[in-house]
Parts: sequence; C-alpha cells; structure tokens
Amino acid sequence: MPRYRMVVEYDGTPYVGWQRQDNGASVQGALEAAVLSLTGETVSIRGAGRTDSGVHAMGQVIHVDLARDWPAYKLRNALNAHLALAGEAVAVLDAEAVPDAFDARFSALKRHYLYRIISRPARLAIEANRAWWVAKPLDHDAMHAAAQRLVGHHDFTTFRSAHCQAISPVRTLDRLDVTRHGDLIEIRASAQSFLHNQIRSFAGTLKLAGEGRMTPDDVAAALAARNRAACGPVAPPHGLYFMQVDYPTDGNWRPFSATHTTEGRADL
Repeated sequence: MPRYRMVVEYDGTPYVGWQRQDNGASVQGALEAAVLSLTGETVSIRGAGRTDSGVHAMGQVIHVDLARDWPAYKLRNALNAHLALAGEAVAVLDAEAVPDAFDARFSALKRHYLYRIISRPARLAIEANRAWWVAKPLDHDAMHAAAQRLVGHHDFTTFRSAHCQAISPVRTLDRLDVTRHGDLIEIRASAQSFLHNQIRSFAGTLKLAGEGRMTPDDVAAALAARNRAACGPVAPPHGLYFMQVDYPTDGNWRPFSATHTTEGRADL
C-alpha cells in the first residue's frame, strides 16, 4: 500500500485534541473522515505528536497508507476539499509519497514549538484563542535568562503533567528562547521529544520570571527539585503551536527503536 506523508495545520479551538476520542471531535478524526469520504477507506492516521485540546499546529506531520497511488497534489487538494465541506478547521499544506519505513512519529529527529504571550493591558479580540493574554508587564530578557537554565539534558519531573505517561522524565532540551516583538512575546522550544504539558509548564514558570517573581536561580532550583509543586502555573493551551518536525535528509527513514518513542507529544 502506498504511504503518504503530509504536513497539516489546524486551529485547535474546536477539537478535544489531536487524538481520536469518544468525548468530542478530534483533528485525527477529521482527517480520517476526510480520507473515508474521498476514498471509501477506513484508515488510522499517525501524527508526529499529540496535541491537547486548544493547541494549534502549523506544521504537524502525519502519514497514512492508502490502497492506490495518488498524485500528491491531487491527494492534498481532494482532502482539503472534503475537510472544507465538512467545516473542519484543518488544512493539508503538503503531501508526498514516502517509503514504507517512514513513520511520522518515530522517524522524527526534532520537534519545534512556539508559545505566544501578548502582554498588554487591553484584553484580546482578534488574538483571542490564539495567544495567552497577560495584562501585567513582562520582562522578556529576564524570561530568556531564566529559560537558559532549563536548556540541556535534565530530569524534567517538575515540568511535566502528573498524568504524563512517559517512562522517563529525562529529556534533552536543545532550545528555549524568549523574544519580544511589540506586545508579543514568543517562546520557542526545540527537542527530539517533550513530556506532557512540558512547554506549557515552561511558559507558566517563565511568566513568573517576567513578572520578577522568580529569578534564573529560582527556576534552576525548581528544575533541581524534581517536584511538580515547584513549577509555575501551567499556561493555557491556546498559546501553543506545533510548528515543525525535522526528519533525516538522506532518505534513511528507519524508525527509532521503542526506547526512543517516548512520547513525541506536541505538548500536550
């Protein structure tokens, strides 16, 4: 059966999350319904990461096996037509045929996320459900300095959900940068994989640093505590975006072993 890789964007607001569930509409379910409507096939789509309710994506990657060959652009356009007809807040940006060894989740080398905070006195209108509104002034330089204490190979028990199913809390965080553009503060994170609620936990803690309520040393101490109680409040989901997934460029799609599968979640 031909395998296709697709890049997908979605507004997470109307969905219970990426993963198909019994308690509401999901992004995975919307895509699988579009495939069924187009081809008559009942498929199971795998994503590079599972996002929680309200979390958005601009570069989620999926793969699906279909019964027949499709020109990639026709598959993309046809699925988008069916998604639009169903009123889904999901779009397929790109599609391509890939070898059977490619796995959207297990072949991934790195995942990139963005968390958006808008710091201003006035509430959000256009950006409602697109960013976390913080009315207090935030010092983004202080946030960035604190963020650097989290970069590297650590036990991130403090910054993962109590419901996280990962076998180990140890991860290598490659990047955690904080920048500002006017009222918009952007937190960008990169790693091979993340724990459940890890990025939103980072964002909530860094907000406290931006308010002057935590220093970089305080954030380092919270990390070292390996205690969920040391974490700041978990930031709301609507500020989080799954931006991009990196894969090998040499065509070697051999999936990682089970020891590396831990939860290429998208926070989650």
